[in-house]
Amino acid sequence: MRKTAKILLYMVLLNYFTSRAQKKLDFEILSENFIYTEAEFPSSHASTITELNNGDLISAWFGGTHERHPDVSIYSSVKNEEGWSKPNKIADGVVNDTLRFPTWNPVLFNTEKRLFLFYKIGPSPSNWWGAYKTSENNGKTWSEAVMLPTGILGPIKNKPIQLENGRIISPSSVELNDGKVWYAHMEISDDSGKTWKKVPVNSDSEYKVIQPSIVQLKGGSLKAYFRSDQNFILESVSEDDGESWSNFEHSKLPNPNSGIDAVSLKNGMFLMVYNPLASGEDWSDGRNKLNLAVSKDAENWQDILQLENEAEGEFSYPAIIQGENGQIHITYTYNRKKIKYVSLRFQN
Repeated sequence: MRKTAKILLYMVLLNYFTSRAQKKLDFEILSENFIYTEAEFPSSHASTITELNNGDLISAWFGGTHERHPDVSIYSSVKNEEGWSKPNKIADGVVNDTLRFPTWNPVLFNTEKRLFLFYKIGPSPSNWWGAYKTSENNGKTWSEAVMLPTGILGPIKNKPIQLENGRIISPSSVELNDGKVWYAHMEISDDSGKTWKKVPVNSDSEYKVIQPSIVQLKGGSLKAYFRSDQNFILESVSEDDGESWSNFEHSKLPNPNSGIDAVSLKNGMFLMVYNPLASGEDWSDGRNKLNLAVSKDAENWQDILQLENEAEGEFSYPAIIQGENGQIHITYTYNRKKIKYVSLRFQN
């Protein structure tokens, strides 16, 4: 009994001091606006953001009449000191004069040599295929589309992570049988994205999971977080640079079957953008609130900012990065009509 009591006391004190430390984390919101106010498309969704080699930012998303419409294309905008540029179409699903498919879920990923734009083409998530373009001039112009090999889809929603040894780990997943079957996997490249191999993540699990987000822990291991059908974000750990992954465990954060994103910070902490509610009867239930949470250990989280808090609405599919100067950059879907951008800076 004494040993049990000591353990319980230790856990209580640990949570107390962790909470106290996190509450002292001060930050300043630097910018909060829409990337565009007017555009040629009425609907937009699934944004991505990365920092360019010159210090500017670039964001991309899919826009069109509505999701799944053949006219849905990939648009981008660049942010410099003057603000965000006018949206520019950079990819579409045109096959020929009579055949066109919608495009989906762009993911920007910047390496030392080139900027990648990964995206999906196809009539639905059950029947799409992966493609990418590259740019060597900070997104001013793009290469022709390159189709990824069969079975390789590219990062499904969230950014890849690149290890010190150069390995790129791309978080991916599939949605089969009109969404009845979901499972996640990782796609690994050791040659700067020229070739890829597929690594399953608990494909025999009873849980439905998609759209992983990866962070690197202090000891070098990796943790992935997953959108799930469990009303909680699920997580899995890799101790071998992404070659294998542990069984799923429930995180301490809720998830209404909606997209998330996380990032490792230069100060050793972690940030997560997520919808802090459980799912409801409708697929969009729970997306009316969007929070930013912080953690010291990638396990215990504390909300520090309500990005959105409305009785109704859809604020979803966030993307988050940290720039070279330490600033945090977040984009997300705003009611399927615009893409919202928020930047902030920690003061300690």
